[in-house]
Order: sequence, then structure tokens, then C-alpha cells
Amino acid sequence: MNNRSITRRRFLGSAAGAAAMAWGRPKVFAQAPSSAGGARLSACIESVFRSQPFEAALDKVKAVGLDAYEFWGYGGKDLDALKRKQDELGLTLATFGCDPRGALVAPDSKGPFVEGLADGIQRAKEMDCTRLLVTVGQERKDISRDAQRANIVEALRAGAPLLEEAGITLVVEPLNILVNHRGYFLSQSKEAFQIIDEVGSSNVKILFDIYHQQISEGNLIANITANIDKIGHFHVADNPGRHEPGTGEINYTNVFAAIRKTGFDGFVGMEMWPVGGHAEAVRKTMGFWRG
Repeated sequence: MNNRSITRRRFLGSAAGAAAMAWGRPKVFAQAPSSAGGARLSACIESVFRSQPFEAALDKVKAVGLDAYEFWGYGGKDLDALKRKQDELGLTLATFGCDPRGALVAPDSKGPFVEGLADGIQRAKEMDCTRLLVTVGQERKDISRDAQRANIVEALRAGAPLLEEAGITLVVEPLNILVNHRGYFLSQSKEAFQIIDEVGSSNVKILFDIYHQQISEGNLIANITANIDKIGHFHVADNPGRHEPGTGEINYTNVFAAIRKTGFDGFVGMEMWPVGGHAEAVRKTMGFWRG
């Protein structure tokens, strides 16, 4: 088991359980132009810059020409120091994971979830961040899928007023169960979008991870464009391998063009593990984003 798996699983575990290498002087690349709707690229520093000390990774984000970053859970992280570095460099925190304090699929998940969400909202305000992300937990065998889905909806509905008051959007992430997250409850975007409809708040949306959904179902462009109003954030990586665009089967030129055409104005986050240099991987992704 490698370090990235441990870190990623620890973050996901908050929902499922109880709840690069130093590259020398990098070139500075210009930020990829935004779409008409204002979408921006961000980098997940726990995947793209995983070999860097946490705060030092922000220097790498700035050096490659990005102005936004993200990370997974905030437990054990010095957010005050991170915020100082963020402000020093003029960066924006695109999103980070809140602690649901249990699996949303579980009975009575509503109370602990609202408590955890309230803490996450406070942290987001301190970090000038307007997006939080959450996962829903592993599928249970002791209760029906319908009951688990109802538990998710109930918890999200209970948290929606807090989000609306704070002006923060929570993005719920489906994950693939064929390669990376066996047993996870929510893998199909159709069911995810239905859950968002049932919650009925514009402050609760989906994190559409292009890598995960390519594995789970494909039909990326149609699913994205038909449901763009329910998507609050994107994650980017190619398949197979979860490396940068251009290393696998996904036609990112067309997928990115479709996203830009919708006028999406959120963040498109690079949650990928580069096969080579981090700067080159980001540069290639920016090239696909430009079209």
C-alpha cells in the first residue's frame, strides 16, 4: 500500500467508517484562459504535488501558473499556516472535504452530519472557500438501498439551510466501484443527480469526477451537459491509471470543450497522479483545457 492510498483512504474513511518528487526550478506557465462562464483549473495538492510538504505545494501551484488549489480532509492540517501561504501567493482554495462524522447511508446520520458540516462551513469561511465536498459511505448489507438513499437525502436536506445561509455549496462525490472504491454506495451519476433533485437545494450539487464516471458508465459529455446545473465541481484524470489527460482513453479535448460550452463557472480540479514531472503534467492539462 503506498502513501497516496493511505492518505486518500483516510479521507474517505470519515464517511465510510466511523462515519513531485522535488523538481528543480520549474518554468512558469501562463494560466489557461477561462471559459465564457468563468470556469477555472485547480490542482489537488495531495495528488499532483504529493511529494511536496503541504504548504510548500502551494509554491508549486503558483509556479506552474495556476491560481487555485484543493485538498482532501482538513483533519490534522494547520489551516492557519495554509491560509497565510494562500494569501501570500494570491491563491484561491477551490474545495476541501468536510467531515460527515459517519456514513450518510446510515440510519440517524443526520445529526452527526449536520454537526460535522457546521464545523466544515466555519473552516471554509476562515479559508475563503465556497465549496465543500463529501462522500456518502460504503453500501450496507443490513438495510435496503432505498433506505440508505433516503438516509443520504435526509442528511443532506438537514444540512442545506446551513449551506444556504453561509453561501457555500456542498458537492457530493460518486466514486467508481470497479477499480478504486469497491463497496461504495454511490457510483452512477444518474442516481447521484436524482439525489440532488430530491434534496432540492441549489447549494447541494454533485462533484463529477470524469475519471470515476468514465469507469462507472462512460457517456461523459451527454451526462455532463444534460445535468450541468446539478454539478458544482469537476475532477480530472485519465483512464486507465488516473494520470494526466492524454495518457489514457478519455478525449479531454472534447470533454473540456463541452464543459466550457455550458458556461460552467466553477472549478475543474486536477485530481491526478502524474506519470512524469508535475509541471509537465499540469502544462499538458492546461493545453487540453485551452482546446
